[in-house]
Amino acid sequence: MNQWGRDLALGFRFAFAGGREGWTRALLTAVGVGLGVALLLLTTAIPNALAARDDRANDRTDITYSGQVPAKADDTLVVADADTDFRGADIRGRTLEPEGPRAPLPPGVDSFPAVGEMVVSPALKRLLESDGGALLRERLPDRIVGTIGDSGLVGSADLTFYRGGQGIGQYVDGAQVTRIDRYGDPDPYETDMDPVLVLLVLVVFVALLMPVAVFIAAAVRFGGERRDRRLAALRLVGSDGRMTRRIAAGEALAGALLGLVLGTVFFLIGRQIAGSVEVFRFSVFPADLNPSPALALLVAVLVPAAAVLVTLLALRGVVIEPLGVVRTAKPTRRRLWWRLLLPLGGLAMLYPMIGQGNDDGEFNQYLVIGGVMLLLVGVTALLPWVVETVVARLGGGGVAWQLAVRRLQLSSGTAARLVNGVAVAVAGAIALQMLFAGVEKDYTKDTGYDLTTAQMEVTTGGGVELAHATEQLRRTEGVRQVVSHSEGYLGDTRLDPARTSEVTVGGCAALREVADLPTCRDGDVFAVRDAEWDTDTPQLARPGTTLYLDPSYEGDVRGREVAWKVPEGIRKVATHKDLSGRERGGFLITPKALPEAARPAMTGRAYIGLDASVPDARERVRNTAAALGPLVLPHDWSATQSNERYDSIRTGLFVGAVCVLLLIGSSLLVSQLEQLRERKKLLSALVAFGTRRRTLSLSVLWQTAIPVALGLLLASAVGLTLGAVLLRMTDTKVRVDWASLLSMTGAAAVVVLAVTLLSLPPLLRLMRPDGLRTE
Repeated sequence: MNQWGRDLALGFRFAFAGGREGWTRALLTAVGVGLGVALLLLTTAIPNALAARDDRANDRTDITYSGQVPAKADDTLVVADADTDFRGADIRGRTLEPEGPRAPLPPGVDSFPAVGEMVVSPALKRLLESDGGALLRERLPDRIVGTIGDSGLVGSADLTFYRGGQGIGQYVDGAQVTRIDRYGDPDPYETDMDPVLVLLVLVVFVALLMPVAVFIAAAVRFGGERRDRRLAALRLVGSDGRMTRRIAAGEALAGALLGLVLGTVFFLIGRQIAGSVEVFRFSVFPADLNPSPALALLVAVLVPAAAVLVTLLALRGVVIEPLGVVRTAKPTRRRLWWRLLLPLGGLAMLYPMIGQGNDDGEFNQYLVIGGVMLLLVGVTALLPWVVETVVARLGGGGVAWQLAVRRLQLSSGTAARLVNGVAVAVAGAIALQMLFAGVEKDYTKDTGYDLTTAQMEVTTGGGVELAHATEQLRRTEGVRQVVSHSEGYLGDTRLDPARTSEVTVGGCAALREVADLPTCRDGDVFAVRDAEWDTDTPQLARPGTTLYLDPSYEGDVRGREVAWKVPEGIRKVATHKDLSGRERGGFLITPKALPEAARPAMTGRAYIGLDASVPDARERVRNTAAALGPLVLPHDWSATQSNERYDSIRTGLFVGAVCVLLLIGSSLLVSQLEQLRERKKLLSALVAFGTRRRTLSLSVLWQTAIPVALGLLLASAVGLTLGAVLLRMTDTKVRVDWASLLSMTGAAAVVVLAVTLLSLPPLLRLMRPDGLRTE
């Protein structure tokens, strides 16, 4: 152990005291390792960031839909939902009316805003004050009197506001308007994720972290060839082969330790930047990104250990002698059999879980992680063999092609290392895309909305007349048509009715949207027959029966029940799907047949068809709704609705993919610059002999393009295989999304092309005859 320590320490000294060659290589290694370490630290910090976001979201919870509404007191607060959207961005809003001096303040708010005032998040304030927020300012005209602190926001880009209200306590219903005596959900409802979602999380983490590990392993070998030649001098002063390899490992260790320092700096800089950006509508505060101490320590131990291990393994096939390094001799052909064992072992670990789906309990997490890792590591093992085998068979061509091919034939392993990370990232991305596309139908349901007729819905409340709201919406720019009706419930008694039925009130045109009416005129009443789940209406729809509109439940005697007698001329009609995609039951009543006293108890709904040619038509509808009253809420319609947790996992994948893509580009650029630095004298010699610069530039492009093309082909094959196995594990039919596959490989190719173009300026500077000068 003492000898190991002395040799590693000597290599450590060579890295920083061995002249420009030594510290340049150490710096390149540190930058490559540092980028990977920064992303690893970010990954270890994500669980804490998500937990912090969830805690703040729970702390500001007010509308819980639990139905348990406290009585009015001096410590209660009336809260009304005022959420809205603006050009695809969700804005959380609440209207507040304190009922006493001890009413609870929302987190991050110092005092309640008065009527006509509001407090907003910093991000919303910037949006309202920007030129692009003019339409939103019309919707939120209240005077801004303060900003919400970080404790009341889930992220730095959170769009939230609280405004003052008056007279909304009379509309408390426990859902849209509620009364609370404290903030926070006392009984947060959490359900365990089903096995398929757990599988998605596991595969996302493995697929995103594997390229990082591959890049770190490649970074510690930067400048390997020139380092090995320098190590030959050590043999002249008496060191043996093992000691020389340990000294080389010490050099790699120095670069890795410096990489840990740079990685920490990169992470701290990135953490500050993260507080000012939003990726896929996901934002955090810098303080949220705190890596777990245990995981951070694991990174700090594994990265230097990996540097030493990778270096020792890489030097097994290199003979370092006093007179040089035996690397230029023709190497033995790489063997294929042991390389196939890795992906085959991965398939063997995943095979027992094929067909399991959601019905056979949890997937074995260790088998999933191990199997996916082996398949992705198999890419790094197979790619050098593939590159060597293919380039060995490439023949003649132009001068640039021959220069590139010959270079690849001499050092195919170096070329493969350059592409390994890209190939692993693409293989994982293809498998994930197949898995997400395959299970999407299980977590996405059809809403049933008739989007050909209506694209938005506006719900009226707070005493707003539906007829007035409908007229205002029709006058809104961008509105093509409006179909409206009101809804309510009736029962057989005033309090806690045994039988209930729904009521739909509207003109004949509106009622024809929900049922098949033979004839209709104002004053008619209809009862829907044979409606699914509606067993009470046939008992209630007997002429002369007295029913009660807006009955009270669970002892909540509101005194707003209105008696209504079923008329003699009631007719039975058949129902059909309405614009919202559901079949209505109960009673259909035209306006003249509804008692005037019952109108305030009805909830109005307006279905709005938009003119797609009018810009910001949806925003104008929302502005009209806001002008009608604080309890008039618009809703966008969409063809499908996704599971919230599924969407969260998919968003996490997109955020992680962006980070990995940035790492790929940065690491490839550093690797490319290191390769050019290695070949500085060779390029200068070729220029001195008269080789055109365009020819050399094309040769560098071919040296990159050939391994990348082979790597993407191998990644596609492994990714498709892994994706098919994962789909069979979820008991889903295997289907290849070719568009996604091409987009994944295309994105990787674009990154490599961009890196190649960025490396051309330093390449041109290196291609000068004076590069042959030495000291």
